[in-house]
Amino acid sequence: MALLIASDLHIDMAGKPLLRGVSFKLERRERMTIAGRNGAGKTTLLRMLAGETSADRGELSVPRGVRIALHDQRPPRERGRPLREYVLSGCAEELQIEAELAELESRMAAGAADEPTLARYSRAQARLEARGGYLWRDRATAMAHGLGFVDADLHRPLDTFSGGQLTRASLARALATSADVLLLDEPTNHLDIESLEWLEQTLVGIDAAVVLVAHDRWFLEAVGTSVLELEGGRSRFFAGSWHAWRREQASREIALGKAIDRQQAEIARMERFIERFRYKATKARQAQSRVKKLSKIERVERDRSDGQSLEFSFAAPARSGRVVFELTGGLIEVGDPPVTLLEHAELWLERGEHVSLVGPNGSGKTTLIETLAGRRPLAAGRLSTGHNVHVGYLSQHADELGAGGQPGQSVLDATQRATGLTPNKARALLGRFLFSGVEAEKPLDGLSGGERRRLSLAVLMGSDSHPPNVLILDEPTNHLDIESREALEDALRAFAGAILLVSHDRALLDAVGTRTVAVEDRSLRSYVGGWPEYVRVRDARRTGELDADGGAGAGPADT
Repeated sequence: MALLIASDLHIDMAGKPLLRGVSFKLERRERMTIAGRNGAGKTTLLRMLAGETSADRGELSVPRGVRIALHDQRPPRERGRPLREYVLSGCAEELQIEAELAELESRMAAGAADEPTLARYSRAQARLEARGGYLWRDRATAMAHGLGFVDADLHRPLDTFSGGQLTRASLARALATSADVLLLDEPTNHLDIESLEWLEQTLVGIDAAVVLVAHDRWFLEAVGTSVLELEGGRSRFFAGSWHAWRREQASREIALGKAIDRQQAEIARMERFIERFRYKATKARQAQSRVKKLSKIERVERDRSDGQSLEFSFAAPARSGRVVFELTGGLIEVGDPPVTLLEHAELWLERGEHVSLVGPNGSGKTTLIETLAGRRPLAAGRLSTGHNVHVGYLSQHADELGAGGQPGQSVLDATQRATGLTPNKARALLGRFLFSGVEAEKPLDGLSGGERRRLSLAVLMGSDSHPPNVLILDEPTNHLDIESREALEDALRAFAGAILLVSHDRALLDAVGTRTVAVEDRSLRSYVGGWPEYVRVRDARRTGELDADGGAGAGPADT
């Protein structure tokens, strides 16, 4: 039985068409990903499926008793309640059944033993058993643990958590419901790799239908079983994996290009005939016939957004010394009193190396690369920088964009200040990053997360004086759509200088990294090879196939 059927849904936004004729059917254990450019209506469709908004036309059919849960990027409203209470609040039916059982138990303890009371109690117990019995609270706690929360966090009020932690709390709440249909908007945001892998296994294993919106290509391939493509307001359903859909999409693009070329050639031939013969008496009737035919042709066109893509290309870097960075006996601390994140840390980076730095959230990756970039002091140890090293640094939240600038500065102002480019050159650079015309005059403090990331990448690539020969990048794909991630991936692979990359985007790590450094037990360990080789050795160590030192599979250890 289908859990959800959408038929010919039409949705308008601000009086303008957003989606037209969206139709699909969702079965249990199907995991459908919604694909489309930013602004295509993905989040709006999810909220409509959740019943938060209604369609302007069409029908959404949900069988009676089917439960739907939505996770999106909006933070919880009630910030004073503890995390455990917030996560459990998504299980409204379980809470209601428990309250009913408590009331009935109180009545029976007072002497009520009539048949209706006993029957109600039996029915309530059966309903609770169908929801996992009295272990449903343990299920909710397990979801929070899987997403990186510890027991001590469960008692903390929501207003003591960061924005990223609140997003994870919302996801835990949705997963804890055991809903029949899970609607997940960017569930991979703010998750480290361990939590991502846990979430993949959880979603693949649950007996529910899942609808996903995400930009993590590795995650989409691991989880998705079908794709609903939104383009130009229309939808197209594809039964198959994410990569199978991408191949089919590429084939369609090739076919569309050929169709456009054929139609344009035919139109050009008709227009030439009309121009040559429309005023000749012997050919006038044929010319007029072609004019009418030409006016009735339905033009084959690409979506207007198809031409809007980022253009990444790094300038050829100057040659640095063989060793770019060398850290020995490093002590990395934060806070007052200081908390040790890394000790006795050893790290090196050589010219042209592309190194991935991985580890759990909070393990010290960002603090370490800030130290290497000269943005915070080393608590102890020795850090050596090689000859002719020019560092390009990209922070996780693009905080450097507004540093040193006037309040209310525009995108163009910030770009000129950060790069030293002339206004014309700065505008040309911004145009490559989709800030054309009036977009370049937008106030910096009004940019979205995706716009800030695009701007920070433009600044990173735009310096005329000393193009970087070393890139230190902290979560560079945050807030970028898939097309932009792939463009960045291509540019980084082609970069001739050294790269130190912190990312939870496993597709990026797989494509770019040639060596992996992992934060393990407050120290650093180096693994020869890229992401797949690191995962192979890590998993073998977990299963006991290799000893704690990694055996022959691990590269030279930093520690």
